[in-house]
Amino acid sequence: MTEEQSYTTEEIAKLLKISKLTVYDLIKKGDLVAYRVGKQMRIDAADLDAYKRRSKQLQSPAQAQQNALPGTTTTEQLSTEAVQKHNPVAGSFAVTDHVESQHAMTSNHRIASPSPMIAAPSFASSTASYSQNIAGAARHLVITGQDVSLDILMRHMEKQSRDIRPLRSFMGSLDGLISMYRGESDLVSTHLLDGDTGEYNLPYIRKILTGWSYVVVNLLSRPAGLYVPRGNPRQLNDWTDLNQSDLRLANREKGSGARVLLDEQLRLHGISAAELLGYEVEETSHMGVAAKVSSGEADVGVGIEKAARLVGQVDFIPLVQERYDLVMLRKQGNEAWIESVLHILRSPEFRQELRAFEGYDVSRTGEVLFEA
Repeated sequence: MTEEQSYTTEEIAKLLKISKLTVYDLIKKGDLVAYRVGKQMRIDAADLDAYKRRSKQLQSPAQAQQNALPGTTTTEQLSTEAVQKHNPVAGSFAVTDHVESQHAMTSNHRIASPSPMIAAPSFASSTASYSQNIAGAARHLVITGQDVSLDILMRHMEKQSRDIRPLRSFMGSLDGLISMYRGESDLVSTHLLDGDTGEYNLPYIRKILTGWSYVVVNLLSRPAGLYVPRGNPRQLNDWTDLNQSDLRLANREKGSGARVLLDEQLRLHGISAAELLGYEVEETSHMGVAAKVSSGEADVGVGIEKAARLVGQVDFIPLVQERYDLVMLRKQGNEAWIESVLHILRSPEFRQELRAFEGYDVSRTGEVLFEA
């Protein structure tokens, strides 16, 4: 295989004799590096070979010898447990053709100081596949976040420069900042509320990105609040209403902005999370939470308005206007694309595309909020 050769997800599925969904799962976990060309995902032949080599290393010697025979692969013989042990905290690279994928792996969003958090076992190591591919491929630019606005931003970046190959990682806000601290992400989107100050993002950014040089710029603002069944039968109109008995919650994963928002509001209003049925059951997207409410499996969830409109049979109760910001690392080789991103954010074309999404406020889009 030559380094220039690349494959679609369908071709990878045929080569490895696995389903297309399994290919997406490998991309999500960071085991198989992919990049976007228009609406299509591509995998370089060199990255496919690297994945096969890593997979074989996880096998027993006998299995590795068997899998080394011509025409055989190791993919289907890898158990989920083995893959997760090999790749405990890698971000999920972009699967943009109508698949909403999100992944976060943090144990506690409250930040006393950045050092204990970074040293915690959950974040002690990233996978060899993630670090080697990012470190060894300067053409890759890792963009972490979950909002559709990042897809629009990536498209504009690809138009402006052929030298940049953006990769999406669908980590939550807090985990994205931690990956940036490690040097694994170049651009991170975040919407984290600090309940004590009422400030979005900056308290977390300052504590986590100690020692890094970075710039924080606004992407957009949007309403966040409660998903309730059509007609709001439990009459949930404020955070204090979450204190109702036997309330069934559809929750987000730890580290996501929606989870942080919920936990901060529960703390500020003295509501015990243990009283919310389903608090420990996690959904990995706004759509997943809204769908649980729509199906009647939950009485309430926290998220943004767009998902409620897409799912249907769900009412949205706006409670806060959250600020959705971008953090960009200032390091050698990044200055050119940072200026390019700022130019895109401030362009009438980009803002016009964001205005198409109801509820998105672009009045401060492109405004630099903080530099370190």
